[in-house]
Amino acid sequence: MTRSELISHALQARKQSYSPYSHFAVGAALLSKDGRLYTGCNIENAAYTPSNCAERTAFFKAVSEGVREFSAIAIVGGPEGADTLALCAPCGVCRQVMMEFCDPKTFEVILAKDPQHYEIFTLEQILPMGFGPKDLEK
Repeated sequence: MTRSELISHALQARKQSYSPYSHFAVGAALLSKDGRLYTGCNIENAAYTPSNCAERTAFFKAVSEGVREFSAIAIVGGPEGADTLALCAPCGVCRQVMMEFCDPKTFEVILAKDPQHYEIFTLEQILPMGFGPKDLEK
């Protein structure tokens, strides 16, 4: 799957966002190492803390189906109804979830405005000195 295709899936997922409080809609498309695609949108809650980000929604869908290895995620976000999007970086909690399942040196985090305008980072770049499963090995 090309990066542009992955971004297009994230844009589609963004349309499912449930964001009645922030009015900031986010979509994510997660690619497993074996080529499977998992999408997610942000899902807000009136109590705020039970809300879930698009990135974690995609990861939790994949993990709940037994997938544990990933190569890339595309993330798009912006105000509801916006025609033009800005780059939308994942929050710290989402970065930590990525650290649990991804190789920080190779996992691509694609922040996109649209399929032609995006920037690519490794997880290591956006979560320097991250704490993950390897840190708990004896």
